[in-house]
Amino acid sequence: QVQLVESGGGLVQAGGSLRLSCAVSGRTFSTDFMGWFRQAPGKDREFVAVISVSTVYAGYVKGRFTISRDNAKNTVYLQMNSLNPEDTAVYYCAAATRTGSYDYTRGYNYDYWGQGTQVTVSS
Repeated sequence: QVQLVESGGGLVQAGGSLRLSCAVSGRTFSTDFMGWFRQAPGKDREFVAVISVSTVYAGYVKGRFTISRDNAKNTVYLQMNSLNPEDTAVYYCAAATRTGSYDYTRGYNYDYWGQGTQVTVSS
């Protein structure tokens, strides 16, 4: 059974930093595309970042967030710096097992999801 478990969320002041982790069990994910998405209250889920052998970021986090992975630990990370209240959301990690010409900024191309971790940024 594949499981993705996020951790590292919490409450932080504007300008602060958090590092999210997503531990994957039940499969070897070294060839998977691993993504982070977020959903704020009353808003649709939105793409944050994805990593395979390269990385792609949403414009609203580029330069502030960094996605990385440790294949030996089956873990993907999201380092978030210069946080602002608009970053407040539940953050989800996801794994896409299919490779090819897919749009990995779209959640429907992902096969497995974590339960989410809350990030709250106070002003």
